[in-house]
Amino acid sequence: MEIKKEIKEDTLNVVVSGRLDTNTAPELESSINDDIVGINDLNFDFAKLDYISSAGLRVILKFHKQMTSVGGTLTIYHPTDEVLEVFDMTGFSTFLTIKE
Repeated sequence: MEIKKEIKEDTLNVVVSGRLDTNTAPELESSINDDIVGINDLNFDFAKLDYISSAGLRVILKFHKQMTSVGGTLTIYHPTDEVLEVFDMTGFSTFLTIKE
């Protein structure tokens, strides 16, 4: 997995590529925890994310709840068909903001 981050004012943009699974989810969580203070908008670009497991979903859910608690937003951009299918099957697409 590869993570690229960019902070602009109160927005954190995160590009994730590869696999977000049991082995890599802690890395993503730690990486975002380092920069989340003062952030109101958290954006994930999943255009190059090949796979997401339940561990990856847990990280997304954690940050969705965190953003909601501060009146912020979490948005998923450009999910691959495989990732979108997982969001649909798990019900995540019913509460996440997803922009294809």
